[in-house]
Amino acid sequence: MDLKPKRRNGDAGEDLVHANEDDVGPLVRHAFQMGQPEGLLRQMSFVVKEKEAEIEEMCKIHYEEFILAVDELRGVLFDAEDLKSQLHSDNFKLQQVGSALLVKLEDLLECYYVKKNVAEAVKMSNNCVQVLELCVKCNNQISEGQFYSALKTLDLLVKSYLQNIPLKALKMVIERRIPVIKLHIEKNICGQVNEWMVQIRSLARNIGQTAIGRTATVRQRDEEMLEQQRKSEELCISGVGNLAYTLDSEQFDEDSVIKFDLTPLYRACHIHDFLGFREKFREYYYTNRLLQLNSDLEISSAQPFVESYQTFFAQIAGFFIVEDRVLRTAGFLLLGDQVETMWETAVAKMTYLLEEQFSCMESVTHLLLVKDYVTLFGSTLRQYGHDISTLLDVLDSSNDKYHQLLLEECRQQTVDVLGNDSYDQMLIKKESDYENVILSFNLQTSDIMPAFPYLAPFSSMVPDVCCIVRSFIKGSVDYLSHGMHMNIFDVVKKYLDKFLIDVLNAILLDTINSGNIGVPQVMQIAANIAVLERACDYFLRNAAQLCGIPCRPIEKPQAALCAKVVLRTSRDAAYAALLSMVNKEIDKFMTLTVGVNWTPEETNQNGNDYIHEVVIYLHSILTPAQNFLPLDAMYKVGSGVFEHISNAIVDAFASDSVKRFNANAVINIEYDLQIIENFADERFYLAGLGEIYNEGSFKSSLVEARQLINLLLSSQAENFMNPVIREKSYYALDYKKVSAICDKFKDSPDGIFGSLSNKNAKQSARKKSMDVLKKRLKDFS
Repeated sequence: MDLKPKRRNGDAGEDLVHANEDDVGPLVRHAFQMGQPEGLLRQMSFVVKEKEAEIEEMCKIHYEEFILAVDELRGVLFDAEDLKSQLHSDNFKLQQVGSALLVKLEDLLECYYVKKNVAEAVKMSNNCVQVLELCVKCNNQISEGQFYSALKTLDLLVKSYLQNIPLKALKMVIERRIPVIKLHIEKNICGQVNEWMVQIRSLARNIGQTAIGRTATVRQRDEEMLEQQRKSEELCISGVGNLAYTLDSEQFDEDSVIKFDLTPLYRACHIHDFLGFREKFREYYYTNRLLQLNSDLEISSAQPFVESYQTFFAQIAGFFIVEDRVLRTAGFLLLGDQVETMWETAVAKMTYLLEEQFSCMESVTHLLLVKDYVTLFGSTLRQYGHDISTLLDVLDSSNDKYHQLLLEECRQQTVDVLGNDSYDQMLIKKESDYENVILSFNLQTSDIMPAFPYLAPFSSMVPDVCCIVRSFIKGSVDYLSHGMHMNIFDVVKKYLDKFLIDVLNAILLDTINSGNIGVPQVMQIAANIAVLERACDYFLRNAAQLCGIPCRPIEKPQAALCAKVVLRTSRDAAYAALLSMVNKEIDKFMTLTVGVNWTPEETNQNGNDYIHEVVIYLHSILTPAQNFLPLDAMYKVGSGVFEHISNAIVDAFASDSVKRFNANAVINIEYDLQIIENFADERFYLAGLGEIYNEGSFKSSLVEARQLINLLLSSQAENFMNPVIREKSYYALDYKKVSAICDKFKDSPDGIFGSLSNKNAKQSARKKSMDVLKKRLKDFS
């Protein structure tokens, strides 16, 4: 095993000599850490001596090379001196030879500069000539009104020539004139635009009228097509015809129909855009057009609105049609927001104006005309993208007022019709009259054409009222059409019901209850109401047809007019009024307490006088009633009349005015009752009621009087107290009333020969029976 020899202190110098830069630091640090810096110093001294020896040796080597280089440089110096002397000699020779050539060169350069100056002068003259030619051309174009060409010439002058003008004075003149020329062109163009604005404003009315007229034509054509389609659908549903649709390919070219010239405006736009005044001109145009619009929206108070509304709305329509064309074709001139702002301004003013004018109008015709024209106006401008909902809202808000005026107008017409009605059945002499009066309103009760002359069951009031109702429906549909309502039928139906109930029905009831008409008139009105009730289905179909909806859905019972039920109730009220009036007339005849002898000595088989007057009167009433009243009404009125007669007879017996009566009076009343009963049976079967009401005739309405007479003439009157017999034979009698009447039944004492008469025996038996009944009635009470 080899052992590494220890380093001696003397070896540190060698190590320091051979050490790298990175090793010196650790060696120095190690020496100081070991506490032996002396050794390190000795080593560093040793290193210095070695380096000095190396430097000295290297200097010796390079000194020899330096000496050799100095010797070579000294040789080069001698060569340079020879070369210098040769160059000096050659230069002298060259100067002698080139002096003549320099003189010639200077002459040549002088000629070159002269030529250059002449060329530049010619070029500058040409530029000045071209500039002046352009100035002359510009002046000519301005004088001829070719402003855009003049601006193009100026632009060419500025871009291609202005900076190259050699004459400063000319350049300054041109520079000063260019802004003046542009300002002159701008003023002239603005003047042309102002003239165009004045001209287009005067043309706007015709433009608007043309556009609105075209809209009206399209609307009429569409309505005709819808009507044809509806009829075709109804025929197809009924299996009569084939459903066919046709496509109308006719198109309107708006620009070809509505012509106006925008060339001055286009020119002004182009020129201002060229001048860089786009925003300035846009603001100028918008401001002036807005001022024109505000002026157009002012309506003169010197002329009534109903005379000026068409020109007013046509002017506004024309204004926005022009602006739409400008917006679409004039590029930057108008913004959509600006047009919308102008439209909102116009709508606000028109809305206020319509609300104010509608509140003052009191004519249905005026309201309808204005509303129709405003809807055409709105439809026209809706084609140009404008929102017309606010205008339609104003129109819809006037629906109630329009219909109130329409109701009032139709009310007055109805009052006049009823006031002028003769209440006689209409006599129709020919088929054309039958078609106009009956078939046109579906008033026929049979599909068979009657023989002429034909006596209708109603008076002239019915077709006249039907005409009024039809005109009301037409007026309502016309006003509600083309509005916000998607389905106007429900609204029309509501107002139709209102007219039939609040106007027609109310007038009929007022006429019936006025007391100014007699029984025949009430009878005829009742018959008329029955016909009008039937006509309600026609009114509803007519409304559906005008609203453009199929008639099939409205034929369902739940879709019927409420007025139909109300008229049916009014018809019953007319029957009740008729019955009341007849009963009042009968009361005038049936003054039994005054006109009848209640204690006669003899009987009268011919009856009392009053009963014949009643029969005559009832004959005069019930005979025409067969022609006017339906069977159910005939039965109701007849039963009521005869029941009233029965009550009058019973009430006469119970009256306080009759203190007593004898058997002869009862027998006479019994004769009266037989007469009226026979008349009741006769009228019942003559009216054709026997086949329908087989349970009892008019005679059954006299049952109370009949049972009272039977009781008073019965020889077994005490049987009235028998519940079974009373339920069978005297069910209509009230026992309290019977008790009061029986107390008055007192026969006179028998005469001298009364005991020999069989009649007296019957009277005695009846008297005993009546006495028993009286006693039992008193005991019962």
